[in-house]
Amino acid sequence: MLLPPLTIAALYKSRWQVELFFKWIKQHLRIKKFLGTSENAVKTQIWCAVSTYVLIAIVKKELQLDASLYTLLQILSVSVFEKTDLSCALQLDPVVPEMHLGANQLSLFES
Repeated sequence: MLLPPLTIAALYKSRWQVELFFKWIKQHLRIKKFLGTSENAVKTQIWCAVSTYVLIAIVKKELQLDASLYTLLQILSVSVFEKTDLSCALQLDPVVPEMHLGANQLSLFES
């Protein structure tokens, strides 16, 4: 009750910007929970997530991909341990090499 109304309005506006920032983080950076509780831990985790997001945006632009950043992040999250060229991993219609069955190899679907 001691602060003027304009100060309270400015504080509320600042609070709303913080809410919007964390909403964007939840939607785009895939941070489900913070791993630490200290200020440094939270800042480090946010900076790592933002850096990853920016790197994927740069890759998207350099490779001229039409997929959304969310789709590209999903592809990379499942293929992170595969030994695949980055441009091949990010193709939306991957070419699956035809496998030739050897003489001793049984086929599940052919009679």
